[in-house]
Amino acid sequence: MSVLTTENEQFMINGEPIQIISGAIHYFRVVPEYWKDRLLKLKACGFNTVETYVPWNFHEPKPGEFQFEGQADIVKFIETAAEIGLYVIIRPSPYICAEWEFGGLPSWLLKDQGMRLRCYHAPFLKRVDEYYDVLLPKFKPLLCTNGGPIIAMQIENEYGSYGNDTKYLEYLRDGMASRGMDVLLFTSDGPTDFMFQGGMIPGVLETANFGSRPEESFAKLEEYQPNAPKMCMEFWNGWFDHWGEEHHTRNADDVADVLDRMLGMNASVNFYMFHGGTNFGFFNGANHGKGYEPTITSYDYDVLIDESGTPTDKFFKVREVISKYVNLEPLNLPEPIKKKAYEEVHLTQQKRLFDGLPQLSSPISKTCPETMEEIGQDYGFILYTTHVSGPRPETKLNLQDVHDRALIYLDGEFKGVIERWNEDTEILLSIPDGGATLSILVENMGRINYGPKLKDYKGITEGVRLGAQFLYHWTIHSLPLNDLTGLTFDTDYEVYSEVPAFYKGTLHINEVSDTFINTEGWTKGVAYINGFNLGRYWEIGPQKTLYVPAPLLKEGENEIILFELHGTKNRVVTFSDQPKLS
Repeated sequence: MSVLTTENEQFMINGEPIQIISGAIHYFRVVPEYWKDRLLKLKACGFNTVETYVPWNFHEPKPGEFQFEGQADIVKFIETAAEIGLYVIIRPSPYICAEWEFGGLPSWLLKDQGMRLRCYHAPFLKRVDEYYDVLLPKFKPLLCTNGGPIIAMQIENEYGSYGNDTKYLEYLRDGMASRGMDVLLFTSDGPTDFMFQGGMIPGVLETANFGSRPEESFAKLEEYQPNAPKMCMEFWNGWFDHWGEEHHTRNADDVADVLDRMLGMNASVNFYMFHGGTNFGFFNGANHGKGYEPTITSYDYDVLIDESGTPTDKFFKVREVISKYVNLEPLNLPEPIKKKAYEEVHLTQQKRLFDGLPQLSSPISKTCPETMEEIGQDYGFILYTTHVSGPRPETKLNLQDVHDRALIYLDGEFKGVIERWNEDTEILLSIPDGGATLSILVENMGRINYGPKLKDYKGITEGVRLGAQFLYHWTIHSLPLNDLTGLTFDTDYEVYSEVPAFYKGTLHINEVSDTFINTEGWTKGVAYINGFNLGRYWEIGPQKTLYVPAPLLKEGENEIILFELHGTKNRVVTFSDQPKLS
């Protein structure tokens, strides 16, 4: 049994000093067939610990319905780490940030209009308790106090940057303790006065999150927590990307220098990230700084192991630094995972969204254009349709407010896009005699995962006006697009310009390998392979390819579907053996 404790400024395991050298790998961003490969690479780099968040929305997609199989099998991930000889730090706090949809909170919380998040609010705490009653017992046999690999657990994540409800933090602490989580409990916050003041409580170790200036950051931590071990719980050695921005990179020598300084101070560290992985499906989050900023599909993060599992320059520079403090065995990496550029695929079958609606969704009637959360939808798209009487002269259409990106159609004709970050876009509609059908297709681009605007409803959140007049009585189609098996396709070569449509083709494979689907030439949409949602693509970049792990493919025929919102002139996708992220 290896129990982690603290003794003055030192972490101890079984009475022996230990310097924790940890790296973040999120099991929910990696196909389970590759967990062992990524963990072996972590161990080979000289790390002794793996850290992972636990996203609530991944494990309880609907109230009371839990999933812990396949990619959600966190127990198997932890057991795999133990087999390799790694300690485990888990962060199962209700909120995780992580650039993950809604910071890991389940969207169904927002169905309760009075819900208050991340505070001592009884309805919120009730939902947390119900989740913890299922989740935490799974960890109990895996705790170091029971002979398992889990040495520490986080009670909340960067709470001081959000609030100061220490009663809420104490509730989480006590709830973990009462459920037998008798390992070291900790919090993590940015190294500033207000963050430490809001995020610390008695009996819980505080750690700091930063990417540079470790001397300054640890000095601030010591002001609030003297005579305790120093740990950087998130060493930001790379960064994430938003759509429409440049791809972020960070110099490997700079990362190695900051690590060297931390280890030289006898501090412990957790790399955020060691391996980033992928925001498959609709699980990317968003920020709200200058405005709404959705995160891309790739979570490569420019770190030690890239999105497809290849060691980068940072891997070798970091290992060199660690070798100054730890006696490392000769480097022994797993066999490289083969990558292949497959033949191009012509998507010769198609189905317009409006023609396929009966196969995708059952319509519901509502007086107002209600949000996804109000009708019980989590991710994807939502279509609002109403009849507008006429005649009416040219009048401005107002969406109040749209979250996040709306495509406007009048009698099936595309009229323009209104985006949350560009709501001043002017779309003028002229209604003929007899009236017209107004359709508004809204894409949920990812709920906000950090900051004060977490309560992020999706769809049209207030109403639709033509001029000053609100429009009522809507037909709503919920389009989570999580199952396309009922969709029938037509075989022809017409391209539906500016009309959303599904395009389908077949990739023939003799040898299964990792690959990257290149969506250049397409505008914006979602890519599926063999029914698996790879994530979003968008011509504004920075990423131009989507990672396709080999376990998603099979020898023989592989189904490729693109749900394209704006059309393309060349209905072809290509495959490469290298990513294109900038």
